[in-house]
Amino acid sequence: MHRRVVVVTAVHAPSARFLADAYASLRAQRLPDGWEWHWVIQEDGASDAIRPHVPDDPRVTFRQGRPGGPGVARTIALAHVEGPYVKVLDADDRLPPGALARDLAALEADPGLGWATSRALDLLPDGTTRGFPGDPEEGPIERGAVLDHWAANDYRAQVHPATLCVRRDLLLALGGWMALPASEDTGLLLALNAVSRGWFSRKPGLLYRKWDGQVTGQSPHVDPMERRARMAVVEARARALAGLDWAA
Repeated sequence: MHRRVVVVTAVHAPSARFLADAYASLRAQRLPDGWEWHWVIQEDGASDAIRPHVPDDPRVTFRQGRPGGPGVARTIALAHVEGPYVKVLDADDRLPPGALARDLAALEADPGLGWATSRALDLLPDGTTRGFPGDPEEGPIERGAVLDHWAANDYRAQVHPATLCVRRDLLLALGGWMALPASEDTGLLLALNAVSRGWFSRKPGLLYRKWDGQVTGQSPHVDPMERRARMAVVEARARALAGLDWAA
């Protein structure tokens, strides 16, 4: 009987062509004995554009639904998640070798950790990679540390929410991803950090593709009025959770 880590991916038509690369990176993962992965791909909508790109593999589940943004797609995908851990993988990104195994090793070794993150590298159009400055040291991340850094650094966290691996029960208890047009993953990360300790791995755990069509590169994402509103809600939720003194 294998234990399962479920990889959840939200996808829309422009990013569907990258699913093959994401799948190849999943197939290259080597998990500890007794573990397996399952991939849940949730379309943000119900078009005919995604299915041709979905791998024919019994380890892959494809679902569709009403459009509501990536946070809604990921959250409704939880209906098809069975297993103790949920790993995020955006449709246009890739997992480096060993990423899943390192997440599992950290969370299995310490029941007091609610989530794990890792170093992210930009994957540039020419195939080269670029790191981010300011990565923390490898090891545990204490409650409140991500929120404090984020608030003091123009709403930029020191760990990347797209690298998240989280205990399924904790994710469900927090209601999944935030109901925001963007920054829904940052909102979840800060909520997790408000109630539980996490982990950071210095080894790269994500290749974050940079391309012209990505949602974070579009003008609405950086609209100053909307950004201020998103950040206000994200911060208020995290501080409210921290104020409850809720230990996961």
